[in-house]
Amino acid sequence: MSTTDERPEVPEGPERPERAAPQPNAIVGVGLVVVGQDGRILLGQAHDGRWELPGGKVDPGEGFEQAAARELAEETDLRADPEGIRVLSVQIDAKAGLTRLTAAAVTTTAHGVPAVTEPHKIVRWQWFAPADIPAALYAPSAAVLRVWRPDLTTLPHVPSYDYPTAT
Repeated sequence: MSTTDERPEVPEGPERPERAAPQPNAIVGVGLVVVGQDGRILLGQAHDGRWELPGGKVDPGEGFEQAAARELAEETDLRADPEGIRVLSVQIDAKAGLTRLTAAAVTTTAHGVPAVTEPHKIVRWQWFAPADIPAALYAPSAAVLRVWRPDLTTLPHVPSYDYPTAT
């Protein structure tokens, strides 16, 4: 009995032009829950009144922990060693045809006094007890906070696929 190879013929030469350089279709970021010694967490208020965690895009060649430490310093002037940052989960959501991958991270090792270093983005930084977290949150921050503390039922629900990391 003989079999035939039914695969389509692949043209020789360079890869198809549309596949040679794939277009970006995702954003990779990190949201950092900064827990103070008294258990309160740090949130920044944007100009539209909503609140957000420190964080942002992961640069090429960076790990989540390094990106979180860098973003924390850039946005708040607080310092944390990447080794003191723990990734809790990786979250995936897709809106408007763009996939967003966000690492939900937490640290209890940040030191310094928060300052507004990017006044075009943040009006002020403020510490909140977990029970007093404002409802007006940016969606990615709400999703990260839900992973950190699933018992905080007053947080807005944000649909995402959550992939917890090993503890």
